Parts: sequence; C-alpha cells; structure tokens
Amino acid sequence: MPMRKIKLWQGKVETEVAILGNGPPLVFLHGPWGLRNDREFLDRLAGSHTVYAPKHPGTSDQDSEAVHQIDDWLDLVAYCGELFDRFELGKTALVGHSFGGMVACEIAAAMPERVSRLVLIDPVGLWRDDLPVKNWMILSPAELRKALFAEPAGDVAEKFFSLPGEAAARIDAQAGLVWSQACTGKFVWPIPDKGLKKRIHRIAAPTLLIWGKQDGVIAPVYADEFARRIATSHVEMIEGAGHLPHLEQAERVARLMRDFLN
Repeated sequence: MPMRKIKLWQGKVETEVAILGNGPPLVFLHGPWGLRNDREFLDRLAGSHTVYAPKHPGTSDQDSEAVHQIDDWLDLVAYCGELFDRFELGKTALVGHSFGGMVACEIAAAMPERVSRLVLIDPVGLWRDDLPVKNWMILSPAELRKALFAEPAGDVAEKFFSLPGEAAARIDAQAGLVWSQACTGKFVWPIPDKGLKKRIHRIAAPTLLIWGKQDGVIAPVYADEFARRIATSHVEMIEGAGHLPHLEQAERVARLMRDFLN
C-alpha cells in the first residue's frame, strides 16, 4: 500500500499511514493483526473516499518500539487526536475493526465533534461475565481459524494465514504478526473492559454496527450491547462471516458502508 511516514507524540513515535482514493475523508483503524490483509477492502472504500489507514504505534516497519511511548488509553486517544490534526481532518467518517473499533468508540466518545459517522466492525470494548470475549492471543492456530472465520478452510482464511515461501521473509512475517497482536493487546488484555461503558453514551455520530453472525471471538449478542448504548446506531448481521466480515463478505460489507456513509 502507498504509505506516508510521519512523526507524532513530540517526535517520539514514527508511524506509517496508508492513503488511498479520493473524496471525503475516512479513517480506518485496523484490528489486532495489522493492515497486512486489509488492502483489498480499503480499495473498495477508496472508490468514494480518501481513506487514511494508520498503523498502530509499534507496528510500523521502522519503529517497532514506538508502542512503549504510549502508556495507556488516555495517551492512545490523545495520540489519535494528534494524528487527525496532522492530516487536518475536521469532522470525518471513522471506521474501526475489532481492537480498532474499541479505539474508534473511545475517540467518538471523547471527541464527538471530530466524527461525522461511525462504523464499528465486530468491536471489542464491552464485557459480559456470562459471555467472555476470547483472548485471540492465546488460541491455538486451529482454534483461531475457527474463531475468526465462518469457513476456517476457505480461500479467505487461507489467504489471511498465508506466509511467504522464502525462509527469512517467512520469519519476518510471523514475527510481525505476533508483534502486532502484542502492540494492540497491551491496551486490551487481560480483560477488554477499560471503562468504555461509562463513556459510550457520549457518542453522537450516526453509527453502523456490522457483526459477523459466526463470530467466534466476540459473541454476536454483543452487537445488541453496543446498540442499546449508542442512541443513533443500528445493526447489520452478516451471514457467512466470523470476526472478519469485511474480509469474508467484503462486497456486502463495503456496500452497506457506502450506503451508510453516502
């Protein structure tokens, strides 16, 4: 993807931002596995928007230690506000998947004037003791496939888990995937409940909740938990998709989003 490198946080964090397309601005916040599999989906959104897709601190190729500069959720939300400022984004559409959905919620609650419309794709951020969110970092490869995909042996799953054939590149890709989960997991675990339920009522933007009907990470009933706390929201359940509906049912999700955003 075309990447722009920028330095933020008093010059202590170097990150990369993918910028694609042309049109009204849209910020996409990726999930625990980074941007490596999101290019095709972002291309769909870039047909109608200028898409800004920042890498989470620490997941950029040249600054893997940057995550240590962001200590907590307050830091992370302020950092995101600084990123918006750097690109002179006023009121913008904001999309977040999984961990990125949790960050998007916090931004929309803390800075409602910055978000015109909000799309949450299988977000984390709420917790029910009777339906705990699965910790994807400790699942076995076979368990993770079943949790992420409605079709664990399907083409989309195979592509998601594919690695380069050359040995050194394969090791780099595996290390990058693990480190991306560590950099995002720092702000999620041991329990992905950081008090969002106390702030989520402040979200004022019209909100579309998209949820994979076969999500094995976060039970689909969590869609209703988010919906009843966000006054201007509605839910779209995606048949034939797990925790990654924007990959497994990419065209349907992109169409729903285009209709909602436009």
